[in-house]
Amino acid sequence: MKKFLFSALALCLIYTSSWGQNVTKVGTTAAAFLNIGVGARAVAMGGAFVAIANDASGLYWNPGGVAVIKNNQAIFNHSEWLAGIKFDFAGIVMNLGQMGRLGVSATVLSMGDMERTTELQPDGTGELFSAGSYAIGITYGKMLTDRFSIGFTGKFIREHIMNTGANGVALDIGTLYRTQWRNLMIGMSITNFGTKMHMTGQDLLVQHDIDPTRHGNNPNLNADLQTNSYDLPLMFRVGVSYDALQFVNGHSLVVSLDALHPSDNVESMNVGAEYVFHNMVALRAGYKELFSRDSEQGLTVGAGFQRRLVGTLNLQLDYAYQSFGRLTSVNKFTLLLGF
Repeated sequence: MKKFLFSALALCLIYTSSWGQNVTKVGTTAAAFLNIGVGARAVAMGGAFVAIANDASGLYWNPGGVAVIKNNQAIFNHSEWLAGIKFDFAGIVMNLGQMGRLGVSATVLSMGDMERTTELQPDGTGELFSAGSYAIGITYGKMLTDRFSIGFTGKFIREHIMNTGANGVALDIGTLYRTQWRNLMIGMSITNFGTKMHMTGQDLLVQHDIDPTRHGNNPNLNADLQTNSYDLPLMFRVGVSYDALQFVNGHSLVVSLDALHPSDNVESMNVGAEYVFHNMVALRAGYKELFSRDSEQGLTVGAGFQRRLVGTLNLQLDYAYQSFGRLTSVNKFTLLLGF
């Protein structure tokens, strides 16, 4: 098993080291909101989290990581995304004992109502419409050995604007392996492997004159516009993490590195670090999309606080700041409850 895992990791690192792509394919996939990172802790670490994934945010980063969660956990994530868009994520992981872990999650991208405009009424028609996206997932994770875990997530995805929408289904697969060398962790995940999506709905029903150059044509013939189908944003991640202070009581310093191979962009790397003092206060920093051309992402920083309340009830609050260059920045807030 160990030889297989290390061989697979070596092949993955070689594969993801081919940085010289000429075409980025940015904007060629549907449901791009699935690429928005979840959890202020992970985001503050630059998104280098596939080899950590030891809390409920693993529902997004690596379903294999939820198998190592010892208690039940619930996570609530909110951020004011770019251009006034709101991004929310909620999930829960239940400990089923020897049967493994079961999780449910929901991701929602939303915005306020907008006024419809047309070519003849560029200032607005007075009619309001909405647009948004959401995904609902069910996750199962289990320890196969005392060091190796695997997990799966099945999810339903929908995007809509006005009276038109697109549906899809996808599968996430992830593994997490704790080596015998000073607690070095190796993680891998493939996310958003699923169906194509294409828009359908009554807004695509129009009236059209099939040949306006001919006399006697009916300009009110009903027509159904056909839209193209687009793939989901498939993402492959492989990473390592290491606690440099694991033998120092009350302190932890985890450093992590992820290599990313997305289907709609060039390969890149995320790096991050987290220092925890007395299992209570955490400071984090990272950098996203190293070696990626034309990226507006970069520095990430954040902090967290956790405390046991009563019994097994544990409260964790996390904050992350994510720079987006010319697009300013994003602030993320996450509440995590252990029970």
